[in-house]
Amino acid sequence: MSLLLDTHAFLWWVSDDARLTVRARRAIAGEPCVLSVVSCWEMAIKASLGKLEIPLPLDRFIADQLETNGFGLLPLGIEHAGAVAALPSHHRDPFDRLLVTQALREEMSIVSADKVFRRYGVKRIW
Repeated sequence: MSLLLDTHAFLWWVSDDARLTVRARRAIAGEPCVLSVVSCWEMAIKASLGKLEIPLPLDRFIADQLETNGFGLLPLGIEHAGAVAALPSHHRDPFDRLLVTQALREEMSIVSADKVFRRYGVKRIW
């Protein structure tokens, strides 16, 4: 089964950040992983607002990291976007809500520090 990386988990993995737990590190190292295009969009917005520094142009940074780490890229489909409307209102973050629908539709666990995913029935690894 593939693991869906939350945006911060991806960034912490590629930067070897100590905030990534040992359990999360083992899971990422031992299972196929994907990054959602939703996370790419989130990084682009945060970078444009000055809330995230990326060492290269974002598209190049992401492509390089996907290749280096052997991660796949999960596209956002209409089935993912449409499923957001049926989600309960546990969380208002639009990026996380899209990641929830992708994890549920694609039957993936998510690697994330954010406990809210459990409220939607998504298996969280942290």
